[in-house]
Amino acid sequence: MVCGGFTCSKNALCSLNVVYMLVGLLLIGVAAWGKGYGLVSSIHIIGGVIAVGVFLLLISIVGLVGAMHHHQVMLFFYMVILFIVFLFQFGVSCSCLAMNRGQQEALLNSAWGLVEDSAKADLETQLDCCGLLNVTDSRLQFEQDLHNCPASCKKSAACLTCGEMMLNHATEALKILGGVGLFFSFTEILGVWLAVRYRNQKDPRANPSAFL
Repeated sequence: MVCGGFTCSKNALCSLNVVYMLVGLLLIGVAAWGKGYGLVSSIHIIGGVIAVGVFLLLISIVGLVGAMHHHQVMLFFYMVILFIVFLFQFGVSCSCLAMNRGQQEALLNSAWGLVEDSAKADLETQLDCCGLLNVTDSRLQFEQDLHNCPASCKKSAACLTCGEMMLNHATEALKILGGVGLFFSFTEILGVWLAVRYRNQKDPRANPSAFL
C-alpha cells in the first residue's frame, strides 16, 4: 500500500511511539543509575526525572495501543495530551534559545534557592566549586554556602563560584537544550498530525458499517 494509506499511517505512528517509549525508559534508567552511583542524592531531582520518564512511557503506550487497535477514544486523548506537551515544550525551548546572561543569572538564583542542601553539596563536589554567585543581593546565602561547601578546592582557598562555572557554559548549554527541545517538539506535532490522520482513516479490513 502506498505511503499515506492506512497501513503506512499505522506503522509510522507505532514507530514514533516506540521511540518515545525508549526515551522514557532511558530517562528512568539514567535517573536510577545516577541514584545508584551517588551522583545525585536529592530525591526530588531523581523523582522528577523518573516522573517525566514514566509520563512519556505511559503516553507512548496509549498511543501504541491506540494505533495497533485503531481505538478512537485512545487516539483522541493521545493527540490532545501530546498537543499540550508540544505547546509547553515549544515555549520552553524558545525561551532557552532567547535567554540572555542577565536572565540566566536570575534563573540560577531562583533555582538555587529551591535546591536542597544535599543537592548543592553534590553539585559543589562534582564541579569543585563553592556557592552560586558572590553578589550583593545574595551575599548571606553565598557565605552560608561557602561555610558548608564540601569541595576539595576549599582547602587551597582557590574556589570558583558554581554560578561562574555554569554561566561560562550556560549559553552553549541553553542552545543545545533549546535545539533538542525544538526537535522533539516537532516530532510531537508530527505525532499529533499522524494520530489525527490515522484516526480519520478507514480500516480496509474492518466492517464498513462499524466505521464511525
